Amino acid sequence: MSTLPLKGLRVLDLSRLLPGPYATLVLADLGATVVKVEEPEGGDYVRAMPPSRDDVGALFYGLNRNKRSLTLNLKTPEGREALKKLARTHDVLVESFRPGGMDKLGVGEAVLRAENPRLVFCSISGYGQTGPDRLKAGHDLNYIARAGLLGYGGEAGGAPAFPGVQMGDIGGGSLFALVGILAALYERERTGLGRFVDVSMTDGATAFLHMHLAARLFMGEQGAPLERGREALNGGYACYGLYRTADDRWLAVGALEPKFFSGVCERLERPDLMEDAYAPGEAGARVKAELTKLFASKPLAHWAERFAGSDLCVEPVAEGDDVLKDAQLRARGLFVEAEDSRLGKVTHLLTPLRMGPTPLREPPGLGQHSREVLSEAGFTEEEMARLGV
Repeated sequence: MSTLPLKGLRVLDLSRLLPGPYATLVLADLGATVVKVEEPEGGDYVRAMPPSRDDVGALFYGLNRNKRSLTLNLKTPEGREALKKLARTHDVLVESFRPGGMDKLGVGEAVLRAENPRLVFCSISGYGQTGPDRLKAGHDLNYIARAGLLGYGGEAGGAPAFPGVQMGDIGGGSLFALVGILAALYERERTGLGRFVDVSMTDGATAFLHMHLAARLFMGEQGAPLERGREALNGGYACYGLYRTADDRWLAVGALEPKFFSGVCERLERPDLMEDAYAPGEAGARVKAELTKLFASKPLAHWAERFAGSDLCVEPVAEGDDVLKDAQLRARGLFVEAEDSRLGKVTHLLTPLRMGPTPLREPPGLGQHSREVLSEAGFTEEEMARLGV
């Protein structure tokens, strides 16, 4: 078995819910040793979120494989001293309290990096550690709304398109946390010092609009504000959009380049549509209206067969369990079945980066590894007793 690239990396994960736990899941899947530090009463909130199977929360299960659980009450002096001691032997700490939350507990970045100057301390928050709204409450939908991402999608003149997935949490939070952590670890190889990584999910969400906002800034007064449903890549072009089929399914046509869209027109036996495919205003709208009428005349299966074997950037929109049956994703090994000691067979969704066989250790029970983790860090029986483990 090949060695995973992050083998030997030691991570303390004090985060909850989705952004931090997904980031540390990726680290764990790549071989890092991740200790999930939880409150003794209840632990991570996602443990109790439905749905569940035999009293095991499905959402918690999906985010916390390959981790160990340690319970610490950071509101007590003993808990705070324990975290300080643990920080001395770990490489990375991830937390998702509101800005200043760790400082109020007495275990903020300055304190823990005084214990271990090599520590990479990553804070994930909604609006970042600075700015007038840094302490404001929010969730994914709020972050993508502030970032302009929510307002960019949807039909022209209509409501913003509800994304249905946590783009700010995962894209803006988890992934930029991973980039920051790995960059800081690389720097540490040169300097011997860790650093503070400030991840704002709202900042991160703006990255999805980078090309469009950067172009807007570049054009200045010569340009125009971004508009929902009217830009090239958000519904303005007939060759790049979503079309309803006769059975109320959807087809994603991403034939942006002329070589692809001309092929689409040939398959549809409508070469005339190519003439105004990229035209602004009424001419382009006419092409879109024609495509809308055409695709609505037949069910999805008809169009899937019509475009089968083509290389024209046309795909059915997967719904329900379609994605679980996708031959390409299965060939890539994204869904892997493993044995669980409590549940029997469980199918895991792997994280996208696989650089060797992904370990599939089942998620921990609350505090399951407290004594094990503390013993490894040199805690005595007396010290563990004072911590209540």
